[in-house]
Amino acid sequence: MSTHAERERERERERERETRRRKRRKRRRRRKRKKKRKKEREREREREREREREREWK
Repeated sequence: MSTHAERERERERERERETRRRKRRKRRRRRKRKKKRKKEREREREREREREREREWK
């Protein structure tokens, strides 16, 4: 039979696990966003180069 204190301890452990999981997910998401931003910048540069080429042609 488990006491009230033991149940409380178990609940605390679960909460800690959840917060850790959430933090890990957030970290991963941030990294993904950074990669996306980098790709967007690359695309923007490409577009700029294309525009420059178009101007030179005319």
